[in-house]
Amino acid sequence: MGIQVINRDGQPEYAVVPWEQYQALLKAAGQAPASTAEQPAQASQAAPKQAVLPALSELAHLRVTKGIAPEALARNVGISPAYLAMIEAGEREPGDAILRALAWHLGVPGWSQPS
Repeated sequence: MGIQVINRDGQPEYAVVPWEQYQALLKAAGQAPASTAEQPAQASQAAPKQAVLPALSELAHLRVTKGIAPEALARNVGISPAYLAMIEAGEREPGDAILRALAWHLGVPGWSQPS
């Protein structure tokens, strides 16, 4: 099995597996296989309609609602609290990696969609 483990602060945080193994894991978990760019027609038919996603301008509100301190969220995402404050104030637009990390820690699935 070709698994790559990505660590943060000496602890495993992510596991990267080959696509075929990922598909097998989804099947074993009883979930539909993930679609690829090679199957756009099938992906559009199988994808359920998504709810309206919160705007990035609502980041601070989401964080407060979930009871997460700005310092904790910034540390978990891997950015400084000052940079998080600039994102929340609309002064900075986060890159895709930071956006996905924010989505993961705040439980916002739409923000974690591939770009």
